[in-house]
This record gives sequence, structure tokens and C-alpha cells, in this order.
Amino acid sequence: MATLAINKRARFDYDISEKFEAGLVLSGQEVKSAKTGHISLKGSFVTVKQNELYLTNANIPPYKHAGEIKNYDPNHPRKLLLHRAEIRTLIGKSRAEGLTLVPIQVYTKKSLLKLEFGVGKGRKKVDKRQVIKKREAERKIRRALKS
Repeated sequence: MATLAINKRARFDYDISEKFEAGLVLSGQEVKSAKTGHISLKGSFVTVKQNELYLTNANIPPYKHAGEIKNYDPNHPRKLLLHRAEIRTLIGKSRAEGLTLVPIQVYTKKSLLKLEFGVGKGRKKVDKRQVIKKREAERKIRRALKS
């Protein structure tokens, strides 16, 4: 399992309660581009359209060794492959409880590209400050123990 892209802001901006794994529907040149590491999850999110889930705003530029592709949008929505029961539960959670579906990372599993995303609740500014303080305190403790 090789990690291709990580959304570093996901765990900072959201309290993630559950994680899910989904396949991605990509064209051949998008797969090649993603496997070479040219994929960004910055500012991306998972949306619901007609009882299907889509990865929106993820940037996958065209594969540079492929031919020119007309009207290619690197940020177009990409369908996620999940079981129907999982989709129903995720739609229910995102609508009823006001939770957000946040992409965490894209990785390879055997020869397939997978997206790990979580169900999260947005943090407030105060919570983010507390996380930073806690991280700094742990860092100081580790430095003190080393020396």
C-alpha cells in the first residue's frame, strides 16, 4: 500500500469519527497521473448527487506523456465506488446529523486506487487552538526525554 496523496487539513479541521474506503472511477490517463504522485486533495470534499457519492475539487492534472485531451478539467467530480448500504448510511449521517464527508488520503491497494474518507464534524477555532497547544506540549516533553 503506497500513499499517493494526504489531506493534512482533514484531521486538523475536523473531528473524524468513522473512516471508509472507496474506489475511484478514473480514466486511464488520470490513473497514471495519480500513480506518479500528481494528485492533490487540498480543498476537496465528498458530495452526494442522486444517491451517489462524488469526490469534488480533487486536482488530478493530465498525464504529461499522454496525448492532448480536449476539454479536460482536472477538478471535475469523480464517482466513488461503495456498497449501496454504505452509501445509504453515509447519506443519512451527512443529512441528519450535519456531519461532513472529508477525504483523508488516496493510496494504492494492489493495483487499484482507493480513497480513504471520514465522517467528521467541523472544529471551531477554540478547538483548533487546543489541538495546537496539546501538540506543542507533547513535542516539548519528547525533546526533554531525548536530552
